[in-house]
Amino acid sequence: MRYVLGIDIGGTNLVVGCVAEDGSALHGSASAPTHAEAGTSDVVDRLVALAQGCIEETRRAIPDAEILGVGVGAPGPLDTHRGIVLLSPNLGWVNFPLRQIIRDRLGLHAELDNDANCAVLGEWWVGAARDTRHAIGITIGTGIGGGLILDGKLYHGASDVAGEIGHATIDTEGRRCKCGNYGCLEAYASGPNIAIRAVEALETGAESRLSAMVNGDLGRITAQTVYEAAQAGDDLALEVVNDTARFLGTGVANLLNVFNPEVVVVCGGVTQAGDHLFVPLRREIARRAFKPAVAACRIVPGELSGTAGVYGAAKVFLDARANA
Repeated sequence: MRYVLGIDIGGTNLVVGCVAEDGSALHGSASAPTHAEAGTSDVVDRLVALAQGCIEETRRAIPDAEILGVGVGAPGPLDTHRGIVLLSPNLGWVNFPLRQIIRDRLGLHAELDNDANCAVLGEWWVGAARDTRHAIGITIGTGIGGGLILDGKLYHGASDVAGEIGHATIDTEGRRCKCGNYGCLEAYASGPNIAIRAVEALETGAESRLSAMVNGDLGRITAQTVYEAAQAGDDLALEVVNDTARFLGTGVANLLNVFNPEVVVVCGGVTQAGDHLFVPLRREIARRAFKPAVAACRIVPGELSGTAGVYGAAKVFLDARANA
């Protein structure tokens, strides 16, 4: 059996796995915190060790496993032709030759694409967007990314930055984003910014069980804390999740009007909010987008929890190999 090592590099976690060539199986899956603050060399060393462990585990389980190569998903923007991360604010990488480093360290041919592109491609290949021709994916984590599948192909645009949904402006005089712009969707609806909005409300005197959940240490509140409180019926947490749905709905409605997709897949921890997110999200999209676009499109959570980027990174390698 032939496999591709898929690597998903996020601002919070590194995830690896060996994906069967036909997408039917995943072996040796493992993850570890990114710890970008430790520096680039440390991140790369731990990533390589994680990848090597994954390959070894796969070969132990399947002695005749052939590892064809490596697909890597990394935060962008990227130059995929040269295999370079041009800028990754959450990792502190600038003009970083990631593909060559992975090739040299693992001794395998490698291909590189945007991490959000990979997540969307994975969901389109074997997940929630399979059997469609036109799909959009949004990944919500440390940042917000996105990817476009148009007529059955991953769309990169003229300079590899198509799909940067998180940096669509939803408020021209809004919050400052890490990219330097103001009012980006990411500045409101990424995981850290969901937590920040909740903390801001608490600091102005809002009543909530959130404070008790972290023993009064508001710095420990995360998006996950907010989702858990929302599921338990906390009014402030529900308000934060509802506002998140409204912000996301504004961005997604614009995408429906421009691209008219069959499905929009929402990936990441935010999906844990369940109907508290998806009901107002679908309502906001229906309020803002053209009715024919809304009628043609499903708004769904991803199916490949935690591994969509790994599957998609492997598919990037396979597609590059097929087109070589």
